[in-house]
Amino acid sequence: MVTKISRSTQIYWALVVLLSVLTGVNVFLPQVSFLPAVPQGTPPKLVIALANGIATLIIYGGLGFIGLKLSFLLAIPTLWDSRVSHRQRFVIPALAGIILGAFFIVADLMFQQFHDLGAFSHPSFPTSVVVSINAAIGEEIIFRLFLIPFGAWLISKILLKGVAKTNIFWFVSTISAVTFALAHLPAVMLMFNLQAIHEIPIALMIEIILLNGIVSFLAAYYFKSFGFLAAVSLHFWTDVVWHIIWGVF
Repeated sequence: MVTKISRSTQIYWALVVLLSVLTGVNVFLPQVSFLPAVPQGTPPKLVIALANGIATLIIYGGLGFIGLKLSFLLAIPTLWDSRVSHRQRFVIPALAGIILGAFFIVADLMFQQFHDLGAFSHPSFPTSVVVSINAAIGEEIIFRLFLIPFGAWLISKILLKGVAKTNIFWFVSTISAVTFALAHLPAVMLMFNLQAIHEIPIALMIEIILLNGIVSFLAAYYFKSFGFLAAVSLHFWTDVVWHIIWGVF
């Protein structure tokens, strides 16, 4: 007997395949200037692209699928939930993302006045498009689709036996937001050629935590309310304004 795969599951794996393909494609695109040069004797780019794509498919696909199953148990809307309209799933998060991206620009210009490292670097076009899609899918898979349902399930279902589900969700979302912000520190250190975390100016650290925290909590809200695609939409359109449009200037 053949089990019918739900439309939500089909869409999920389509996103994972897209993420894997673009991860491989990204190897051939111009990289941001602060990344270290590729050392001599490394494998050909095609080999690196295939390895990155396969690793992404297995790791991100596997963790996200676990989160997908656990999110069902937590009554989070599925990717194509009939109770969620396209306006809720795509339009509203997109508008919020555009506004959030504009806020990122204004906030960065303000925080630059309090340290002497300069502005954030952005990937050049068209790399910025690929990076934005990858971040919207990949980071949301890890920090929202996997980490939040897994943490909420672990605490609520196993430790507290289903008590205080909403409070636990936001507690885990806070952990996800902090982890998401800290995950950006290595890239920031490379960008500004810093050797240790304590060399990051306080103003820049506040900016990193503030901006990544805001996008994390909003993504968690849309994930809980309208499903994973809403979180992806918010993240993508934030990066369109922040990385693609602002990056050009």
